Amino acid sequence: MGKKIKKEVEPPPKDVFDPLTIESKKAATVVLMLNSPEEEILAKACEAIYKFALKGEENKATLLELGAVEPLTKLLTHEDKVVRRNATMIFGIMASNSDVKKLLRELEVMNSVIAQLAPEEEVVIHEFASLCLANMSVEYTGKVQIFEHGGLEPLIRLLSSPDPDVKKNSIECIYNLVQDFQCRTTLQELNPIPPMLELLKSEYPIIQLLALKTLGVITCDKESRTMLKDNQGLDQLTKILETKELNDLHVEALAVIANCLEDMDTMVLMQQTGGLKKLLSFAENSTIPDIQKNAAKAITKAAYDAENRKVFHEQEVEKCLVTLLGSDSDGTKIAASQAISAMSENTSSKEFFNTQGIPQIVQLLKSDNEEVREAAALALANLTTSSSANANAAAEADAIDPLINILSSKRDGAIANAATVLTNMAIQEPLRTVIQSHEVMHALLGPLHSTNTVVQSTAALTVAATACDVEARTELRTCGGLEPLVELLHSKNDEVRRHASWAVMVCASDELTAVELCRLGALDILEEINLSVSRKNKFSEAAYNKLLNNNLSLKYSQTGYLSSSNIISDGFYDYGRINPGTKLLPLKGLCLQELNDQRAILLVNSKSDISPPPSMEDKSSDVGYGRSISSSSSLRRASKEKNTAGFGSPTEEKSEPTSGRNTVLSRGAAKEKGSRKGRGKKEEEKVKEEEEVLAVPKLTEGSPDKEWFPPLDPDFCVYVYEVTKSILPIINIKDQIESLAKYVADKMGGKIPKEKLSDFSWELHISELKFQLKSNVVPIGYIKKGIFYHRALLFKALADKIGVGCSLVRGEYSRAWNEVKLLNEARKGIIGNLPPPEEYIVDLMFHPGALLKLRSKEADLYRFL
Repeated sequence: MGKKIKKEVEPPPKDVFDPLTIESKKAATVVLMLNSPEEEILAKACEAIYKFALKGEENKATLLELGAVEPLTKLLTHEDKVVRRNATMIFGIMASNSDVKKLLRELEVMNSVIAQLAPEEEVVIHEFASLCLANMSVEYTGKVQIFEHGGLEPLIRLLSSPDPDVKKNSIECIYNLVQDFQCRTTLQELNPIPPMLELLKSEYPIIQLLALKTLGVITCDKESRTMLKDNQGLDQLTKILETKELNDLHVEALAVIANCLEDMDTMVLMQQTGGLKKLLSFAENSTIPDIQKNAAKAITKAAYDAENRKVFHEQEVEKCLVTLLGSDSDGTKIAASQAISAMSENTSSKEFFNTQGIPQIVQLLKSDNEEVREAAALALANLTTSSSANANAAAEADAIDPLINILSSKRDGAIANAATVLTNMAIQEPLRTVIQSHEVMHALLGPLHSTNTVVQSTAALTVAATACDVEARTELRTCGGLEPLVELLHSKNDEVRRHASWAVMVCASDELTAVELCRLGALDILEEINLSVSRKNKFSEAAYNKLLNNNLSLKYSQTGYLSSSNIISDGFYDYGRINPGTKLLPLKGLCLQELNDQRAILLVNSKSDISPPPSMEDKSSDVGYGRSISSSSSLRRASKEKNTAGFGSPTEEKSEPTSGRNTVLSRGAAKEKGSRKGRGKKEEEKVKEEEEVLAVPKLTEGSPDKEWFPPLDPDFCVYVYEVTKSILPIINIKDQIESLAKYVADKMGGKIPKEKLSDFSWELHISELKFQLKSNVVPIGYIKKGIFYHRALLFKALADKIGVGCSLVRGEYSRAWNEVKLLNEARKGIIGNLPPPEEYIVDLMFHPGALLKLRSKEADLYRFL
């Protein structure tokens, strides 16, 4: 054998770096390694960073500060699977940090993350990529990016993954995404229902729960409900309810069923399969409050449909809801009350709750929980709407007192509901009386001052329903309720303005309340509203007219019209025409004005002196109402004019007048009759002269501290007495009108032919009266030369005193006239449908007593020529 020769070892190449094992304990060093071109180093660095980030939020923040995120994003698309997997795992963990999420959105890495969901990728990559998306989808901007980069479709596909973590992350991300409507719409095109229903069979409760929550959101849309029904999803949901071991899923399952019950087809299907009966039994017998609450909510949602309510009634849902009212859980009581509110739209259900339900609901009105009281009041509001029987049942259950207490609640909904119930009850007079006895007007002060428009509206409506009596209106006025009510007329809310107008209209039925409303500016506000096309309503117009009817002076000045139902009372004055929006001064203010050259203001006042009437033999003048008058002289003049008109003396009547005023007038007239026997022509002229030179002190004289009264009008008092005695007894209405017309014409200067109308110097006469009275206000009885508008006013004032119906209409150029309605004599006594009464104008000038057909040439000449 030859000798072995030892082989020499070749030295390593000079251009190759010897392998180096590095052990680093600094995260910053490892972050620097992320920029290495070596795959093995990148893989190990990512693995180390993943473990570091997994330890807590502080480590994630540290990595962010060290700048690890940007180089890691580049590794998501690395060619090496291990590097790519490890980088994806890091982002799955890191994305839970809000600052990291923000940076990832700015770096726009969503496309790279979604790419990791491709079918060919490993399950681990699927797990952490879906986890990253689930974390990113918590915020709205993240949802938008996932949706815009097409993340929904791969997520739906991963619901069928064999890995439970992938399923959990995917369904969680989808649940977050479908909170957005646009995502839900796109999701329907991807047929997501079958894989979601499969998740309900998962052995992991969290996956089942997330699947049910997602179904609860997407079944808000009709298309998804249809898909669920077509895939037998209702059967699976019903089985979950029937399985006691799955009681942690019952609440969410009920939420999905609640959505499905909104469709009539689903309701019928559940009824036919017995699922509906199972649902009601399940709700009634369950001991878990949340389950009962959600079952009641399901019924509430479905009961908004009329057909569904019929089905529920057939299944006797009312019994179930009454049982739920007795739950110990406030949440269940609230949900049951809301369900009853919805079911009360069904007439049969409303009748059922009359005896079973209303007493329990009334008890809930006394609960310490404000939400319970609100829900109970809502149920009672719907049950008593258009149901007098239920309103009575509520009253019998002593609901009035707790309802009024709720008006001071801190919850606007509770106040509005309670006010609605009280309104529904107040429609019946006996109940309204009981409500009024509980000082409801004081209780409504708070709601009337509310800033909530619903509360304002319902409170105003309650005022309209309860202020139907003088006592109630007085209470409202004295407790200060009119001020906030008038303020509501300013509301920009149409319903508030409408209901406030309604309440003002009701309150204006009382004269004192109407006066107070006018003082507070209600008339001006309503006038402004009615001038607006968009703001006015029927109630604002009716309220305005009602207030005007209690202020006829203003009504006649503004509208130029008083109907036969507008009865002129003492204190009425005709200022003349004013434009809308113009203020009309009160009578006192007009009386205290300085004398001017404007149109005389005509006053109607039949009140006698407030002090005891002196003896008629007293030659001194009577003083009252701010001025002096010679009563004996005035009565002598009235007596003389009365004889000229052909009326007998009041003392010739067999019976004595009953009123003190008429007794005094009668004694004066009797004395005048006795003195007339020995009086010659000279004495008559002397009396006439005495009357003409009679000086009347200025109306404004007297101490301003004394109570003010309107000027007296003794002549008009005589007119009223005479027409009451001589014209009122006339049976035939036409004869009454003709006689009154002749009487009025005689007192105002007699018959005036058309051709002599221009010679009738009535203007001078009125000016002399104003000068004598030292006032712009002239009592109507003082006028002895009257033109159209003087006579029309006197006719209307006297006609109203004796109950003769007539209107007063103002025309142009000092024209005014009275319109009356008479049945055609030829048609009287005919049984059946009678033609409407014919309308006439009463001639007070040219042919006093003549009746001119309203639509005739003669009437037009009277009105316009």
